[in-house]
Amino acid sequence: MLRNEDDVIKVITDDDWMMEILRAAKSLQLPDWWICAGFVRSKIWDTLHGFTDRTNTPDVDVIYFDKENIDESTEKFFEEELRSLIPNIPWSVKNEARMHVVNNIPPYTSAVDAISKFPETATALGVKIDDKDNVILTAPCGIEDVLNMELKPTKFFAEKKERIVIFEERIVKKNWKAIWPMIKVYRG
Repeated sequence: MLRNEDDVIKVITDDDWMMEILRAAKSLQLPDWWICAGFVRSKIWDTLHGFTDRTNTPDVDVIYFDKENIDESTEKFFEEELRSLIPNIPWSVKNEARMHVVNNIPPYTSAVDAISKFPETATALGVKIDDKDNVILTAPCGIEDVLNMELKPTKFFAEKKERIVIFEERIVKKNWKAIWPMIKVYRG
């Protein structure tokens, strides 16, 4: 059973596949980097559902924050670097220092600030490893919702009607309830 951050860190640390991915991302030495969103959430929900097989991961989101180089081609270069290390992973690399332009919102101040503005609290999670291979978890919206299997909008998404619409559309498109039937969906 997962009850707290230490439990989440332990299930990730004990997962060789996740640790290999974290080590690959760390090898890029990106500033303010994290692997976030479904990579973390899915592991938690798979564990809470007692799944023995990993659910499909449509992508592995590696984010970082570098105001000095916001060229999208740099992100593609890093994706290729990661593919050369682990080719069978659907890598997605994004510099959050430029993503506010794509998302048409005020600039983020850091990668964790960007994570805090993801659509769902249960997805607003990131992990990385330090120099001693210790897993570090960030959860700017807390971990209660993901541990309670509750799908709610983040404060940022709950603030504006047009963002709630995006949250609602994601609920339908992602169809998470079909994958993890015990989750509870809260409408915005």
